[in-house]
Amino acid sequence: MKKNKGFSLMELMIVLIILGLLGSLIAPKLFSKVSSSKIKTAIAQMQMFETAIDTYRLDTGTVPPTLEALRKSDSPSWDGPYLPKDIPLDPWGKAYIYKAPGDNGDLYTIMSYGLDGQPGGADENADIIHK
Repeated sequence: MKKNKGFSLMELMIVLIILGLLGSLIAPKLFSKVSSSKIKTAIAQMQMFETAIDTYRLDTGTVPPTLEALRKSDSPSWDGPYLPKDIPLDPWGKAYIYKAPGDNGDLYTIMSYGLDGQPGGADENADIIHK
């Protein structure tokens, strides 16, 4: 008689348990990286806005009234568009908040309220402010 070769049910169960344990240890580390990368993306996008706003200001003498003015404007000295594409949403799918004049006497303030979309918060819900 020929004996069937293969894995027993017990061997398969042990492998599945080991994979489950590894997954439960590794997954939280990976998801924490997603959170920090979204914050870094928001900061990078706000720095891109800052460069475009500074260029707009050099051309027109004032800061734009809205972020959309970086793409199209009726100002006679406007020499844009100052952004290559439409205004992106923040990494959590919400619009950036732009204030001109900005907070604390600044010319403008750009911010994102983070994951929750509400002022304040901690970790991924924290406000990201670029002045």
